[in-house]
Amino acid sequence: MRYSFVQKNTIVSFWTKLFLVKYARNLFFLFYDTMRYMNSAERFLEQLNKEYLQLHKQYEELFWISYMGDHSVDDAKNKALAKRDAFRGNGEYYQEVKRLKGKGESSKINERLNIWLDFFERYQLPPKALKLKNKIDALETQVLKKQGTRKEGYIDPYTKKFMEASTLRMRTMISTHNDEKIRKACWQARETLATGCLKEYIKLIGLRNQFAKTLGFEDFYDFKVRREDGMTKKELFSLFDHLYQKTKYAFADIRKLEKKTPGLRKPWNFGYLMTGDFTKEEDPYFQFDEALIRWGRSFAALGIDYKKGTLTLDLLDRKGKWNNGFCHWPNLVHFKGAKRIPGSSNFTCNVVAGQVGSGVIGYNTLFHEGGHAAHMLTAEQPDVILNQEYAPMSTSWAEVQSMFLDTLFSSIEWKTRYAVNAAGQPYPFELFERKLKKLHVLAPSRMNSILFVAAYERDIYETKNLNAQKVLAIAKKHYKKYFDMSIDSLSALNIPHIYSWESSAAYHGYGLAELGLSQWREYFYKKYGYMVDNKNVGKEMAKVWKLAARHTYKEFIKMATGKPISAEPFLKDVTISIEQKLKQAKEKIKRLQKVPHHRGPVRLNAIVRMVHGKKEIANSKQSFETMAAKYKKWVMGQARQLRSKGVFSGVPSH
Repeated sequence: MRYSFVQKNTIVSFWTKLFLVKYARNLFFLFYDTMRYMNSAERFLEQLNKEYLQLHKQYEELFWISYMGDHSVDDAKNKALAKRDAFRGNGEYYQEVKRLKGKGESSKINERLNIWLDFFERYQLPPKALKLKNKIDALETQVLKKQGTRKEGYIDPYTKKFMEASTLRMRTMISTHNDEKIRKACWQARETLATGCLKEYIKLIGLRNQFAKTLGFEDFYDFKVRREDGMTKKELFSLFDHLYQKTKYAFADIRKLEKKTPGLRKPWNFGYLMTGDFTKEEDPYFQFDEALIRWGRSFAALGIDYKKGTLTLDLLDRKGKWNNGFCHWPNLVHFKGAKRIPGSSNFTCNVVAGQVGSGVIGYNTLFHEGGHAAHMLTAEQPDVILNQEYAPMSTSWAEVQSMFLDTLFSSIEWKTRYAVNAAGQPYPFELFERKLKKLHVLAPSRMNSILFVAAYERDIYETKNLNAQKVLAIAKKHYKKYFDMSIDSLSALNIPHIYSWESSAAYHGYGLAELGLSQWREYFYKKYGYMVDNKNVGKEMAKVWKLAARHTYKEFIKMATGKPISAEPFLKDVTISIEQKLKQAKEKIKRLQKVPHHRGPVRLNAIVRMVHGKKEIANSKQSFETMAAKYKKWVMGQARQLRSKGVFSGVPSH
């Protein structure tokens, strides 16, 4: 028995060893194949990131030069854009991603391949659609150049002379000038400018709709809202119509006011009669020459970290420069192996140095576009297509970040802490109370300017056989519905967004962002009791910023607030009584008094460059404070120059 047992053991041992050898051999080849697949996939992902990063940078650098007023680069910009678009629609790359994904198993590599697969699927274009896109790009560049080089100004109602003024300066004058005849002249000038590119605009609408239909969409608005926000037009406008119905009662209240204030509902009077005095009264507390240092201290107190990124800011108005604020990223955050490479951001606005009411534009830009910049420069995704402002990034989610931060600047608690006049006196609560009581009637219609643009664009893209007469009628119809002025306006055609591919049929993103930021603000107030100078708020924001475009707008809102997106926090905020609003304001100020002021140096972990066109005015390499002081001196000099030229003759200035 003993012999038989040993012999049996020997036989078993032999077959076991043979099995183990074969098993080990199979494991080796499986491991070899897996590693070969992973190396192949990783190399391809590295190639995609490197190529897109380069194409993105080439286009964005030329975009910035062109939009800052130098149109000598326009042809090169269009070619760079065509190359970037060709990459996005590269069918061979799309098929290779699909092939590699089919070979692999569930892994981080597969997750990344899925991201690129989704990206390429978004941009696969048949040759006909690609040709249309190139035509659209070229036409948009023509519009940009035409608007940037046109003669802008108004006819003085007294001298009958042409007075040169940018469309943005005239907009501010409509809100602040004492003389109704001057305000009306500026309004009429802007109405004329609104139709300056009407022919090109109609052609753009037609080409954009052709493009969308080539891809199987109903129209361009259908294409944008489905592709970028994952919503249908019906879903979006059902939500917006609900908001309109819940808040349109404000129009009746405004009409009652008109009985006491004749001419109130004339479009060149409304802003001035409602807010003009407040704009002048508040202006000393928002001197633009102090904006940079106040923004820096406020962001530093929040703990905002730009992760060694570079920020280039061009903030003053000048002829030829694009007439709207924006933020772009020429260098995207990316990785070389395991090393994170910081990105860069350019942002701009059109402050008229020394003009009353213009400084607030600069403050708002620093918070709004500075928020955009922080969002993308904090990103930590290994694939650059997630660390950019274009799809798959949701416009709505991106705007939540910027609009959330500019609501900090506009809050009463920020004003009472940071906004001081030349004598060192803080923004008075008494001024806030007077302003609230007068303007509370407008609170329910806070989102109407957004609903207006969205509804106008939907109508434009849905209209058959569009012509000039129809465009003008649609613009006036929606202006009447959403503003209820006594005279209709073509102001929709003065909105820069409608002329650009990226921002056209996307204005609704600001509306969705309003809902999201209202919900986020409610969350933070309930959790912490305050937001200004709260590093915990900054930390929570940075936590979702790192994820860049990994999720949808709806998913991010749920992740950030713990609840699905809802219109209720917004509606609650715009419909509460004056008494409740005043009570909330006093509570917020009292809570902030317990929070220490940020007394240390401004450290944003960024290189900041202040420029004016191609000229660098100051930078933060020595310190943020040194840069801010140098920029302040330069801004004050620019204001003196404008005054000496008589630019503010008859116009409020400081």
